[in-house]
Parts: sequence; structure tokens; C-alpha cells
Amino acid sequence: MPRPTVNRKPFGAHGHTDVDVWTLDSGTGVRAEILSYGGILHRLTVPDTRGASASVVRSLVSLDDYTGKNPFFGALIGRFANRIAHGRFVLDGEAYRVPATDRGHALHGGPDGFHTRVWQAEGEATDTAATLRLTLHSPDGDMGFPGALDVAVTYTLDTAGTLALDYTAGTDRPTVVNLTNHAYFDLTAQGDILGHTLQVDAGHYLPVDDEGIPEGPAAAVHATPFDLTSPHRVGDRIALPDEQLRRAGGFDHCWVLDTAGTPDGLRRAARLTAPGAERVMEVWTTEPGIQVYTANQLDGTLPAPGGGHHERHSAICLETQHLPDSPNRPGHPSTVLRPDDVFSSRTELRFPHLAAATD
Repeated sequence: MPRPTVNRKPFGAHGHTDVDVWTLDSGTGVRAEILSYGGILHRLTVPDTRGASASVVRSLVSLDDYTGKNPFFGALIGRFANRIAHGRFVLDGEAYRVPATDRGHALHGGPDGFHTRVWQAEGEATDTAATLRLTLHSPDGDMGFPGALDVAVTYTLDTAGTLALDYTAGTDRPTVVNLTNHAYFDLTAQGDILGHTLQVDAGHYLPVDDEGIPEGPAAAVHATPFDLTSPHRVGDRIALPDEQLRRAGGFDHCWVLDTAGTPDGLRRAARLTAPGAERVMEVWTTEPGIQVYTANQLDGTLPAPGGGHHERHSAICLETQHLPDSPNRPGHPSTVLRPDDVFSSRTELRFPHLAAATD
């Protein structure tokens, strides 16, 4: 059996800093391409049940496209994924302000968040996996957040075709942390996820106001379009008449995951299936929530590799994370990180159809 490999090639330069694309190859048909800029998952090539390979993440053409204005394509997000209401929070009695860039609220760490940084990168291959370890130092006061933060994110692609993301962070002062990856998935590689079926293992979600901020406590999904406890076609669900769907233009909501998990803390969060079940992806995580976003704001202006453009509802984001606006919500799982603690989380992208195809 071919051995996993790691390769590195130039991808351009950001200012005076070189940017590389690292390719992790499982040796068994799955390959991940990751940029040192933004820690971006640029491509994730996965065979279907017939053996035909294609990338299941939507990507941009060049580094200039990634460094220009775009909705966080494939990037690592920090210091705080999702929204903080009005860009304000209080920690240990001290008030902090962070950039409010989305309808008056903080989103995804601010305009100079982790998605805009060139990460230090180091790759390694063993007999069972290819790994890329990305590290970043965020100084005290970065984007208004307190404390110096040292972050590491490790992508691991094993011979079974599972891509894992392990996040760790430490700080020298109390701060808040919420990290995720913002990949746009399309299991058909044809630019339409309306025919995909989605299952989310959660009985509750967070309704939002017109500005994307949670209105209050989690609500039961029962008898709403957000009941994805069994598989449903994405296009059918987001076409239903519902005020929450109207406000967001589709799904752009956080589901609160059911608590049962494996002994290592992992639990399945979602299962996405392409039409005909030619590709299936499961998302497993230690995080308490998953933000499902149906690319409601894509408008056809961003070019796609190989021609065409990224249109509305051409992909779906499945962002494992803590709950939005947690620094202002005492009832949410805490996002506070203190100097004696280490932030740690893991998310896995599994492709069960690969095992089925080899049975």
C-alpha cells in the first residue's frame, strides 16, 4: 500500500512573506491541500463510490483572490469564530471592544483575524498519516482581545481518508477563544448543495435576530425546518416558509449538539450526503455546537478554479465551534481561557462511503 506523503510548493507571496501550499496525501486516494496563508483548506480531493476523484471544498483561483475580499473561504477562524454582539464583552470585570464589522457586531475575529495571517508550517509523514502543524502567535491586544495567545492547528490525514483538525491554544492573560474552520463543502463538486441531504445530531438550535445574534436560549427543533434529526434535502428545508430562514436567507444558525459522545469526547455532529450517495461526509467533534451556513451571501462575483463562479447556495459550511456570543451569555459553555489552562478541541471529517466502496 502506498505510504502517506507531504509535499510543499510555492503559492505566491503576501507582502514580503512567502506563502506555500502543502499537500497531504493519504496514499489511498484522499488528498488535502492547505495554504500557509490563513491555514486555508484549499482543496480536499475525495473519490466517489465509482472511484472518480474531485475536490469536495469550494476554493478560489489565486492567492490574490484569498487575500482580497471574500467570505472566509476555507480559512482557520480566530480569535473568536462567529459573532460577539456589538463587539463588546466583559471579562473579570473589565470591558473590551473588538471590531464590529458585521451589521454592528464582531464576526470571525475581525478584519485582521487569523484568516489573514501567514502561519508557520511544518509537515511530517508516517506509515499511517500525513500531518501539517500550523502555529501562530497573536499578541496581547490583537484585534482588541486581551492576552497574548499562542495557537496551533494540526491537520492530519490518515490512510482511512479521515481528515482531522486538532486545535490548541494557550494564553498569558485571561481571554476568550473560539476557533473553527470555514470550509465550503460541495460533495458533487458541481456547485449546488440544494440536492444534498443533511442530518444534524441536535435537538436544539439558536434562533437569531435580523442581525444574526441569538435572540435568547436554545429552542427545540421539533416541528420546525431546523429539525434535521433525520436526513432532509437541504433545498427542501430552506425553501420552507419560516421567519428564521427569511432573516438569514437560508441556514446560518448554530445547532446545540446532543451531549452523548465517545470516551475521547468526540461525537457525530452532522452527516452530509450527495445525491445518489456517491459521496458521504460525517463531521465529528468535541465542540458543543455546529454553525450550518448555506452560502446565502455568495453572489456569483468570485471566480472558481476551472471556470465559473461561486453562486448562492453552491456550498454549505459546517463549522464546529462554541456557541455564538458566548462571552455575553453566561448560560453558554464558557469560551474563557486562563493562563493555567489549555484550549483544546478536535474535529474530524470522515468519508464512510470510502469504506463501503472497498467492502
